[in-house]
Amino acid sequence: MSEELNLVSDLALILISAGIITIIVKLLKQPLVLGYIIAGFLVGPHFKLFPTVINQANVEQWSEIGIIFLLFALGLEFSFKKLLKMGSSAFIAAGIEIVAMLIIGFLTGFFLKWSSMESIFLGGMLAMSSTTIIIKAFDDLGLKRQRFADFTLVILIIQDLVAIVMMVLLSTAAVSQKFAGMDMLNCIIKLMFFLILWFVTGISVIPTFFRKTKKYINDETLLIIAIGLCFGMVAFANYVGFSSALGAFVMGSILCETIEGERIEKLIKGIKDLFGAVFFVSVGMMVDPKILVDYWGTILIITLITIVVKAFVSTSGVLISGQSLKISIKTGFSLAQIGEFAFIIAALGVSLGVMQKFIYPVIVAVSVITTFTTPYFIRAAHPFYNWFYKRLSVRVKERLDNYQIKENQKKEVNDWKTIINISLARTIVFSVVSFAAVFVSFQYLYPFVLDKFSDNIPMFVCKLINASVTLIFISPFLYGLMINTSSTKNSYARLWDESKLNRTVILAWMLIRMFIALFFVILVLTKTFNFTGFIAFIIAFGIVMFILISRKAFRRHSKMEENFFQNLNAKAEDTDDQNNSEEYE
Repeated sequence: MSEELNLVSDLALILISAGIITIIVKLLKQPLVLGYIIAGFLVGPHFKLFPTVINQANVEQWSEIGIIFLLFALGLEFSFKKLLKMGSSAFIAAGIEIVAMLIIGFLTGFFLKWSSMESIFLGGMLAMSSTTIIIKAFDDLGLKRQRFADFTLVILIIQDLVAIVMMVLLSTAAVSQKFAGMDMLNCIIKLMFFLILWFVTGISVIPTFFRKTKKYINDETLLIIAIGLCFGMVAFANYVGFSSALGAFVMGSILCETIEGERIEKLIKGIKDLFGAVFFVSVGMMVDPKILVDYWGTILIITLITIVVKAFVSTSGVLISGQSLKISIKTGFSLAQIGEFAFIIAALGVSLGVMQKFIYPVIVAVSVITTFTTPYFIRAAHPFYNWFYKRLSVRVKERLDNYQIKENQKKEVNDWKTIINISLARTIVFSVVSFAAVFVSFQYLYPFVLDKFSDNIPMFVCKLINASVTLIFISPFLYGLMINTSSTKNSYARLWDESKLNRTVILAWMLIRMFIALFFVILVLTKTFNFTGFIAFIIAFGIVMFILISRKAFRRHSKMEENFFQNLNAKAEDTDDQNNSEEYE
């Protein structure tokens, strides 16, 4: 049989077995994910009573596509706006859970007499919950619209972002046998840079494209465009050194902010279910009964830590972040499992030769068990809360209520918080976009100009063209860097009148932003011409002053910012219009 027909026969075997097993699982009122994993075990290489998949490498490739679609669908359901809306609570809760589980995982590995590196990797695996399993469980149980589900998904997104940084750090530690702080810092800066760049560029361009071409796009065209954008972002994410899962999620979150987001979500549901099934079946294929028998004690210990200790740690983290006890328990119980990132971290450790090979199937076994327990833990959270709350003393209840009130009061808006949230965010965003524009200019535009025009135009003129085009392009961003927005002017005025110290801080902050704008102009000038530092500074200062008073730069900046916020809020406005029309009818 040809290789192409082998692939077809493998997919036929996977899908038919998955279909039959999930029917049985559904009759037994068990989660569908468990059915997929059981089906994978039955058609895998470790179970010989039924036909076996011929080419496992092809199945693994299909499963990677499954992860892409699962994370793409997650992005479509959960936007970065929701992440920011949750505020600092989710970051505090996620940070506590990740740090605590890293420590507990390391201590567990030490107790099991694993090497230090294996213990570190175990901590990384235990810190990550399964986004796909939890989404599937919430979907099956009809809980996706509840507040604790939103909070859980925010924590999962933070975990996924941290997991990407963690994999780079663990890779470096495995190779050098020590932690390299600069490598970790570089990875975090690089990640934040590209996340901001992708989000700002995507929101500025993609919703505008959909708005202008809406009458020409039917469901078929929209599906093709959405999947094409998803795969394009996946390819670009891989190109700059990040995972496919991150690229898929980012594109999903960008498309979520468009008026076509819900339509795209419905269109890809069938594809997501198909490839998601293949992914979970491929996980089941990795279950080796011999490993389970030989290392049942290790599996039991890690499983208990995952479903008991991790539930407690996660609940505590959410409670400390200022959420209610009910939301804390429901969120903590939802996070009590490990999943796909644990597989990736385990595979990384084995491939780098710092982990024994038996650890991978052990982690898969723990994931299978916790996949099975996840829906039951989510269901048990509310009854457990009722039982636990009744047994608390009145004094403890009052302390919990007072703590929650104090944490919420800390979130009240004040003038400095307004300035920090808005002005600092704008400074970071405009700096990232300006740096990206300068990089693209010298990496691609300048070589293009030299290649096409250097034979007919003097070199100085070529350089002048490149510098001029670059400065014109970044001028609205530099203008945005230096000015104060209308939303912060009143805050600045009140703080200015309050004290001389406030005036000093405000002036210092204005000068810092101006120096950042100067830096970008000087960077363009010094990389293009052979100016001395002093001459470059004088010319740059003149250019910055011209941009600051330029009506053209103001109009371009205002138009770009208006377009961005129009795109960002288009979905919410469209939803409000629909609700108003329904009420009128």
